[in-house]
Amino acid sequence: MARNKVTKTQELEDLVDVLASSISSLTNPPKIEATFKSVLNSKITANTISTYISYLEESFLIEEARRYDIKGRKYIGSPKKYYFEDIGLRNARLGFRQVEETHIMENIVYNELRVRDFSVDVGSVAKARRVDGKVVRKQLEVDFVANLGSRRYYIQSALHLPDEEKTRQEKAPLREVPDSFSKIVLVRDVVKPAYDNEGILTMSVFDFLLDEESLPK
Repeated sequence: MARNKVTKTQELEDLVDVLASSISSLTNPPKIEATFKSVLNSKITANTISTYISYLEESFLIEEARRYDIKGRKYIGSPKKYYFEDIGLRNARLGFRQVEETHIMENIVYNELRVRDFSVDVGSVAKARRVDGKVVRKQLEVDFVANLGSRRYYIQSALHLPDEEKTRQEKAPLREVPDSFSKIVLVRDVVKPAYDNEGILTMSVFDFLLDEESLPK
């Protein structure tokens, strides 16, 4: 606040809370502006919100992940995801009231990939299917597209895979990726790493976090 001479201190405080509540969710300044207007009765603009987000990034409190069109091989401008660089600070900021394990695990996986020097994007891949004679395209999300030199991994963060339907849902975006780089589903359960018939690896997030060499070469 002092460095950037922020005068709307309450709005900045509220923005931190909004971002902390929406980790791993796609958002952008206009969407946050609408939240400020409807929930907080604030007149803060999207431009100011964008500026404040840049301050938080420069302070190493949050980091943005851009969307990447995997098939089109290009970046998509908006929306983006924002992750807290210290998940403990995020939890403390919210008074440990929003313990959303799915989102927290995704944030932790993102942080670990960044610590290992990967550049990390949110993947978007189109799936086409025919409905009533018309081709309908649906955008599926790959949680992380992680790149380091010539290495690339497509990673899904899934808390649990309790049944076949959930397993199919989590693997669906990976099946649409058209290249042969490694495709991985991380789960919180303690499981033995295993590949399915399509070459998708399912492994425990504990193995991933505790062993820097756990990702296949």
